[in-house]
Amino acid sequence: MEDFLREFFPKVLRKMHENKRSNYCKFNDQGLQLFTSSVYLAGLTSTFFASYTTRRLGRRVTMLIAGAFFIVGVVFSGAAHNLGTLITGRILLGCGVGFANQAVPLFLSEIAPARIRGGLNALFQLNITLGILFAFLVNYGTSKIHPWGWRLSLSLAGIPAALLTVSALFMVDTPNSLIERGRPEAGKAVLKRIRGTSNVDREFDEIVEASRVARNVKHPFRSLLQRRNRPLLAITVLLQMFQQMTGISAIMFYAPVLFTTLGFKTEASLYSAVITGAVNALSTLVSVYTVDRVGRRMLLLDAGVQMFLSLVAMAVVLRIKVTDHSDSLDRDWAIMVVVIICNFVSSFAWSWGPLGWLIPSETFPLETRSAGQSISVCANLLFTFVFAQAFLSMLCRLKHVIFVFFAVCVLTMSIFVLLFLPETKKVPIEEMAERVWKRDWFWKRFLNDEVSSHIVSGANSINSAAI
Repeated sequence: MEDFLREFFPKVLRKMHENKRSNYCKFNDQGLQLFTSSVYLAGLTSTFFASYTTRRLGRRVTMLIAGAFFIVGVVFSGAAHNLGTLITGRILLGCGVGFANQAVPLFLSEIAPARIRGGLNALFQLNITLGILFAFLVNYGTSKIHPWGWRLSLSLAGIPAALLTVSALFMVDTPNSLIERGRPEAGKAVLKRIRGTSNVDREFDEIVEASRVARNVKHPFRSLLQRRNRPLLAITVLLQMFQQMTGISAIMFYAPVLFTTLGFKTEASLYSAVITGAVNALSTLVSVYTVDRVGRRMLLLDAGVQMFLSLVAMAVVLRIKVTDHSDSLDRDWAIMVVVIICNFVSSFAWSWGPLGWLIPSETFPLETRSAGQSISVCANLLFTFVFAQAFLSMLCRLKHVIFVFFAVCVLTMSIFVLLFLPETKKVPIEEMAERVWKRDWFWKRFLNDEVSSHIVSGANSINSAAI
């Protein structure tokens, strides 16, 4: 919005109206990128505190803390009169992101029966995409209100913040969290309630045993570095890195900016971003329906092909039609650009979007689950920060080649999924190690070697005692 740029980024606004500036470099401003990426830097830092609250205070309390950060952040953002106050608000919102992303996927994975765990976690991503769509709609509507439309846009984020906070007050904590914190009776009562039956003894006993093991782990982050946890740690970090290497966050964050770069007018850019957001939300429904039927690997591999072709097509269109000083795109070419970006966003929305969160949340055992989720959120926010901070500068320097870069990344990560990512659909969380990791052709060596070393060590101790 020009009113927003005039208030906080006048240099960017001047560059927008200078014909001598390259189309690719109009928005190349470190301050503007910091405004976007500061959310994720704050989320990255707050994740470590959220790991502690998730384990010691529970998933529900962590969600309440997230809601409080969101509400205060909205107040600072909507009332900002200088860049410092604006970024302070963004940092507080980032803390809310860190705490929410730590607690919500864990909560969903722990309350869900194994047969629908994937679909329920995909609803997490679906609601994120709905939030993005509403944000685009709010921006489109408030852009017509001068000069304070941007304040209304930022302030309306208080509605979902309040909904999260109030809803968390009426939620129960997960059985896993209650048992882990020494409240087994309450945990069993909640388990009966969410399963709709009193026949929960087997699942309850499994959670109690996992909790007993978890209480013996005094330093969960240190435990993540043990050999048996390295496959889980590697998969978690790589999935979050690959998710951002698709370029999705950069494209979604800067969708209006990207469309403006391609020659769209301001209103057309916002309108096209709304279309992209709608496709993003609708496509996530595909994952909700299919993830527990066809599995995680199939969705990731199919999407890899679709995203690769979309990115290559985008690079070709930019190479042909968008020069440093070209005017607006022709109508047919503009439609083609929107279709290509929507195709890319659609394939991400039913694959790497939800599955990048689902797979890490369902693989860690209880004793390292909170720490593992913290690493997952931390890695995601770290790479999101890097690409959000660098995208506009990369677009300025690489021009159309930036989409070739993302295409190569998609090809690389698809090969990784094909060779190294095992299928986890419909496997209970507490049985993941035995039924998935110990049977995988590559990762089993990390678990089986450790078991063998424990056996040898035990035998040596017995022999020494006998002698």
